[in-house]
Amino acid sequence: MDFQVVWDNLSYFFVGRYPKGPLGGVGLTLYLAVVALALSFVGGLILGLLSISRNRAVRWVSSSFIQIIRGMPLLMVIFWMFFLLPALFGKGMPASMTVITALTLFTSAYMSEIVRAGIMGIPKGQTEAAVSTGLTHRQTMLYVVLPQALRNMIPSFVNQFVSMIKDTSLAFIVGVAELTQIATQVNNRTMMYPTEIFLFIAVIYFVICFAFTELSRWLERRLAYTKSI
Repeated sequence: MDFQVVWDNLSYFFVGRYPKGPLGGVGLTLYLAVVALALSFVGGLILGLLSISRNRAVRWVSSSFIQIIRGMPLLMVIFWMFFLLPALFGKGMPASMTVITALTLFTSAYMSEIVRAGIMGIPKGQTEAAVSTGLTHRQTMLYVVLPQALRNMIPSFVNQFVSMIKDTSLAFIVGVAELTQIATQVNNRTMMYPTEIFLFIAVIYFVICFAFTELSRWLERRLAYTKSI
């Protein structure tokens, strides 16, 4: 096996043509994942709260949306956004924006279940005690329930981030120059070292995902230790 092709294109694998051109490779993969995660956190929090709303209509609409998105493959959601967003805005959209939108919608649906489970896991006595002090339902959720629930959700959020990093590999289907697309471009140029090229990006994905998985495990141990004190 000859990994010279990897060393010759090492910077291209990590940052694409940046700074003389657009960001790509590992840098773009992490950018897509981080931006989509931040937006998904907000979206998942809103959907999670709506799914346990006391208003039946709101609860039904949010739950239906969550189930529809969760019932579709991510690839289909990416295609939807790729063709839908230009139609809505009347002009072409950057492919990276369509991928971020698709990842945000898809991951928000999954994060909403994490949020809902985290909130439902808080003992009802906490809510009853807060209400008995004169807090409204909204204040109870904001100041008492959510801070405790979010603490329990952190490891699950990190795990979802790990999944999102792997999901960004589907962005190559609409031409986004993330790591998988970069590897495909290099392979198409050389046509001689596919094993070395794709073995290298497999290692890169593993290292990134392993690092965040270990972070999740550390957070679980840290939070368990804090609770026991």
